[in-house]
Amino acid sequence: MRFLLFFLLLTVANAYNIVPANYHGKIKFIKQEKLDYYFDGLNFSELSDLAYDRASDTLYAVSDKGLLFTFKANINKDGFKLTPLNGYKLKSKKGKRLKKWKRDSEGLTLDNRNNLYISFEGKPKISLFRKDGVKIKNIKLPKALKRAKLRSKNKSLESLAWHPKYGLLTALEYSKVGDKKENQTIYSTSGKSWRLKMEPIHNNAITAIEVMDDGNLLILERAYNGLLGKFQANLVKMYIKNCKSGEFCKKEKLLTIDSAKGWQVENFEGLCRVGKNRYLMVSDDNDSILASTVLVYFEIF
Repeated sequence: MRFLLFFLLLTVANAYNIVPANYHGKIKFIKQEKLDYYFDGLNFSELSDLAYDRASDTLYAVSDKGLLFTFKANINKDGFKLTPLNGYKLKSKKGKRLKKWKRDSEGLTLDNRNNLYISFEGKPKISLFRKDGVKIKNIKLPKALKRAKLRSKNKSLESLAWHPKYGLLTALEYSKVGDKKENQTIYSTSGKSWRLKMEPIHNNAITAIEVMDDGNLLILERAYNGLLGKFQANLVKMYIKNCKSGEFCKKEKLLTIDSAKGWQVENFEGLCRVGKNRYLMVSDDNDSILASTVLVYFEIF
């Protein structure tokens, strides 16, 4: 009887659902799971972005403490199963661990040749890395991004994605000084940029970008005001396909996750596309026992 009670309590503890019972919308939630893994002494926490290699079924996750994790990922239309493979400390070209002030890794993506790129806060930077976390080289940033004045050093390149036409795409977490806070910019390493009018919510930021099947963008906006404050996240489709460089693009709000409307509060920071119209979204637990690393698998209709 005691074992049965323990099993039931454990099952309830592992059961997870961020979605309120009365939700009806354009997104189908396929699976949600709290992640808790051991990687040979590395602290598996504070995940900030994801990237998925369909050819090898490998899921990459980066932590904002300068750590890279890899999983064997069995993903189908009904769910996912992750098997941890390796964890790495991000290192310089000389093989030394990145200095503490240079390892705030936030964005992660793979290009069409499965090259791995990571973006950083602090001084805005995008770098090409080997799959074992060793840096190969820095990527040249567009002039407009290099000249952008940050609201703070911790509000830099939070997001990263690969577009087959425009190359690497990134955005500052918060709009640059001189712009209204809700007026954001998506930058391409090809030199083009597009403007986005964000939801006018206190502390609203861009935390992730992903390229959709039709060439437009899926943007994760997140307004996080502490564990006890109001939380809201929005998934927004940004139509850059027929939008000229420098102009505000049409957008469509696909989902609003609002703690005031029955949604479970999580600090969502990362996105990646894993199949046609299907995505993974991950939360940053802030290395706190009061928060969780949650992986959400969903489909957009």
